[in-house]
Amino acid sequence: MNSTERNDPIRLWNRYRQHLCSLPELGFTLDVSRMDFDDGFFGAMRPMIEKAFDAMEELEKGGIANPDEGRMVGHYWLRNPDGAPRVEVGRQIRETIDRIKDFAHRVHRGEIRSESDSVFRNILIAGIGGSALGPPFVSDDLGSSKDKMQTFFCDNSDPDGYDRT
Repeated sequence: MNSTERNDPIRLWNRYRQHLCSLPELGFTLDVSRMDFDDGFFGAMRPMIEKAFDAMEELEKGGIANPDEGRMVGHYWLRNPDGAPRVEVGRQIRETIDRIKDFAHRVHRGEIRSESDSVFRNILIAGIGGSALGPPFVSDDLGSSKDKMQTFFCDNSDPDGYDRT
């Protein structure tokens, strides 16, 4: 496509109308009309997209995601234990979350203390990849000056980061 076709207002308007994704029930609109893909792109991608959706549905139903270990993967069940494929899995998730919350409350109240009997004031979170990127994002996004503890993060692939912390 040449630059005249690319900048033709009628063509751009029609492309906009064709490729605008609007989901008002979610308050979400996405305009991909100015991205450089041809008109047959979505049709060509359809089989791969359907395969991905089928695979995701299988995982959500409890399909084995890690065949070497025979494990399901269901981190999304942590946000919705009722969506777990088995009642027992949902129950275990809810009980674990309750125990974590109870532990955090006890630390904040000073009932759980360090070996030197001092109150905890800091948290050190070490991770790599998403485990090093996600927690700081959540902490920065949801944290405030009223938090009971100060949080520090280390990416275990960055030795200088440990030195700084």
